[in-house]
Amino acid sequence: MPQTVKVGLFMTAALVVLAWLILAVEDWRPFGPPGTRIDAEFDSVVGLDDKAAVRLAGVRVGRVDGIRLEGRRARVSLLLEQPVPLVEGTVASIANQGLLGDKFIEILPGPEGAPPLPADAVLPGRTPVSFDQAMEKIDEIGSSIQSALGTFTGAGGGAGGFSDLIASIQATADELRAVIAENRSQFGGTVRNFEKFSATLAEDLPRLTAQIEKVLGQVDAVVTENRENLRGSMSNIREVTDKIQTSVDNLNTITDKIARGEGTIGKLVNSDEAHDELIGALKSVETGVSALGDTLGRVNRVQLNLGLEGLWLSDLDDGRAAFRVDILPRGPESRMYYRIDLVSDPRGRVYEKTTTETVTNPDGSTSTTTTERLTRDTRRSSWTGLFGLPFADKRGTLWAGMIENTAGLELDYGLVPEKLFIGFEAFDFGRERDLDPHLRISSTWKFRRNLYVKAGWDDPLVDEYSTPFFGAGFLWTDDDLKYLVGSAPSF
Repeated sequence: MPQTVKVGLFMTAALVVLAWLILAVEDWRPFGPPGTRIDAEFDSVVGLDDKAAVRLAGVRVGRVDGIRLEGRRARVSLLLEQPVPLVEGTVASIANQGLLGDKFIEILPGPEGAPPLPADAVLPGRTPVSFDQAMEKIDEIGSSIQSALGTFTGAGGGAGGFSDLIASIQATADELRAVIAENRSQFGGTVRNFEKFSATLAEDLPRLTAQIEKVLGQVDAVVTENRENLRGSMSNIREVTDKIQTSVDNLNTITDKIARGEGTIGKLVNSDEAHDELIGALKSVETGVSALGDTLGRVNRVQLNLGLEGLWLSDLDDGRAAFRVDILPRGPESRMYYRIDLVSDPRGRVYEKTTTETVTNPDGSTSTTTTERLTRDTRRSSWTGLFGLPFADKRGTLWAGMIENTAGLELDYGLVPEKLFIGFEAFDFGRERDLDPHLRISSTWKFRRNLYVKAGWDDPLVDEYSTPFFGAGFLWTDDDLKYLVGSAPSF
């Protein structure tokens, strides 16, 4: 199969796979329904990320498609991929998937039979109480309790409040005395009624006494019949009491040992040295946990960007492909970048090879023949490893290291930030036949966040290899990779 056909098949397969990945990352649906868009306003969207899920009754029906600031409130654009009844009274609320889960938008539908919302309607948003707000509320409750206690005890330290309370009790007693004086006759009637009750009780008391004696006789008979059972119960109670006493004695022995400083607990309670050692061990654990947290934090800040591009070398009538990995150790705040490329170039590499042959003649003399020839390495793949230093407020980057298996330099600069870039590469300074270094000049236009087109001139100083080129490429940022991994189905 011709080499150009192989390259074409490889590029076609790569473009198909990358197109599918771009559709998955960007959530494009060129052949599906466009979905419904509606905005919602919230006082705060802390913790809510772009592309977060939109759910109705717990079922995913869409995603967040943008968050922006409108005045002092946050406006969230929702892309509903499934039909959702949007009627008056529908509310959007921010919820959590569990205690530590991701935040998402929950659609709370309005009442049944309500009229539908207009096309430009904005859903009201409910923001749950944050952890800081909950702590502020608890602090307000504590202040209220403290204020109430201060009111009860008095502003002067406690005496004034109790004095007022005693004065109120004295006033109540005076009022009660006045009420009794006014209702003396009623109290007299009450006393006479009590006398009648006492007389009735005296008449009925003998009968009640006889009944009580009868009941006591029955109880005595029951006790007599069950004397053995009662004796067994008392014996069991005595055994339980003895066991409790033994447990108490053991507990006293343990507390005595602790008081004397015996055993691990006794040493911790009575020995300052053991206490200091325990505190030191706990501090060591705390230091280790803090160091582990710092390490995990640094790892979490690492940003990984991937890229794949294909270029057509028009004068060579062949293609060039490259797979790129950019590493930002501290994310956007990194002061140094790292880049690794795997490049497939149709020209391979040409090396100068010198062969020396020594021949011994029949007469004993020797002759030496030196042959120099060019050898082409047909291996098409090569590696690039660079470290970069940003400059001009990170609009440009100076790269140095190895370019396509040789030492080289590269310069990138953004004429229009995040849109239009120019690039210059110089490498392979010790070429065969004393050829000029390999130069490459390019310009790149990013027409979408993940897509770009590229054109330029390769090896302009050497007519034999000089050729213009053009092509396109794909980019995946760290956020795209996280979203793609999170969206992958589980098996």
